[in-house]
Amino acid sequence: MKFKAILFDFDGVLIESEASGNRHLANYLTGIGHPITPEESMSRFMGHAGTEFLSRVEDWLGRPLPEDFQAIRQAENERVMAEGVEAVAGAIAFVRALPADLPRAVVSSSRTRWLHRHLDHIGLADAFGAHVYSGQEHVSQPKPAPDLYLHAAAQLGVAIGNCAILEDSEVGATGAVASGAYVIGLCAGTHCGLGHDARLRSLGVDAIAHDFEEVAQLVG
Repeated sequence: MKFKAILFDFDGVLIESEASGNRHLANYLTGIGHPITPEESMSRFMGHAGTEFLSRVEDWLGRPLPEDFQAIRQAENERVMAEGVEAVAGAIAFVRALPADLPRAVVSSSRTRWLHRHLDHIGLADAFGAHVYSGQEHVSQPKPAPDLYLHAAAQLGVAIGNCAILEDSEVGATGAVASGAYVIGLCAGTHCGLGHDARLRSLGVDAIAHDFEEVAQLVG
């Protein structure tokens, strides 16, 4: 292996949640009189979470979110939590093929309840153990700050410069590049449309991978 640890973003890297989540958000916003496509929703909001996500949606609306927004989003999250989300093509096989002693962690903007539930669903909970970190829970500055990656590397006991990071969003790629790690912009999810790789490349990622076979070649 070329690296001493691998850090994985989650939504859009390990599970196919970005396409469905942004489709639901776009349908809601369009339904309240603010037309937006799922693709534009991903461009504007993907990678953000918590208060930063809400603030960005309100800035785009130009007004506070309707009172029912939180309840509707929570209901959708609970539905998805119950049903599960499929893995990104090749993700499970890639993780299972890693050397058993290679440190790895999940580094996500989502909350750990979401992360653990979907790791269980795709059968990878044991592959990460306790090394599942949330930008909303484990650091004071979430993505696009580099803090979450630095925190995870410290918990693994590996210098960030010896880590590879897999990120699919512009927000995540920005923070990952700032951390000093080797950053792979992953375009394997179904949400990654035409030009997504170019946008990630423009942020300074070290490499682009369109599937996990390319990731395997990059990390050795």
